[in-house]
Amino acid sequence: QVQLAESGGGLVQAGGSLRLSCAASGRYAMGWFRQAPGKEREFVAAIVWSGGRSYYADSVKGRFTISRDNAENTGYLQMNSLKPEDTAVYYCAGRTTPAWSDRLLKWNEYDSWGQGTQVTVSS
Repeated sequence: QVQLAESGGGLVQAGGSLRLSCAASGRYAMGWFRQAPGKEREFVAAIVWSGGRSYYADSVKGRFTISRDNAENTGYLQMNSLKPEDTAVYYCAGRTTPAWSDRLLKWNEYDSWGQGTQVTVSS
């Protein structure tokens, strides 16, 4: 199983930026999900092991960028132009199948999860 740990959340004003990090070991595809109070966990972005393919939810496309540095065993989610509706607990997740699959869009297809980090965007 992949061991994951997120960092980088916090409080930011609307229009601001944050970068989340996910420290992990192993060969895996990585996803980011978020969950707001009273709502279901939703897909944000995913990237394959090689970094050669990524996919974004429509709600964040053009504002968020997922990336990874395998030499540093770290994945990233750069979040720009943040909106109040981006407020949620953000989770990184690992799937031990490193290549692309539509299953990467589904939270229950991941093998491992981080503890989550809170992102709050004020208006």
